[in-house]
Amino acid sequence: MTNDKERITNDIPPGYLNIMGYVDESEVNGPGCRAVVWVQGCNRECPSCFNPASWSFEINQLIAVDELADKILSNRSNQGVTFSGGEPFWQAPALAQLAKKLKAAGLNVMSFSGFTLGELQSPDAPPGAQELLRQLDILVDGPFVESLAINSPDSPVSSRNQRVRVFNPALKDQITWASDQMEIHILKDGSRIVTGFRGQMNLSEG
Repeated sequence: MTNDKERITNDIPPGYLNIMGYVDESEVNGPGCRAVVWVQGCNRECPSCFNPASWSFEINQLIAVDELADKILSNRSNQGVTFSGGEPFWQAPALAQLAKKLKAAGLNVMSFSGFTLGELQSPDAPPGAQELLRQLDILVDGPFVESLAINSPDSPVSSRNQRVRVFNPALKDQITWASDQMEIHILKDGSRIVTGFRGQMNLSEG
């Protein structure tokens, strides 16, 4: 995993994240109303991946952790934040910093990951994985496996191998989102983000 770490961190300044996209007030990417941060970079290249544009580790959008925290907290409708991707745990140290700031302000924090919880707890986990795990209220772990795909209005995961790990007991009765729900967010420039369908993020012009 060392080579992957080097690919990700070489061009990202300390205290910054390389992200693919961001929305406020999503209701299909975790419990309640929340911000969603899609990070850039994943080396799995799973067949039928919903966000293939997130695979590249090249710099897409650099944003300071403090700036992103302020952005999330400036929208009072956001009750929490979800990290998606891409693979959030390849940028675990910066996401852990962001999570700490948001949790101190009363928000809950959730993350998707293609790694299993066991892999994230192992010595071979990406740098900072344990630190980010300690900040999470919910983790959805495991890669999407096309042959195990679930298309159900009642399932919070996309394939049968994936698990919802609830670390915060206060959220155990709030696993109400479904992996095949969709939202359309229209941005100020007229472009649209379609999100929620199995965690995907599609960008389109207005």
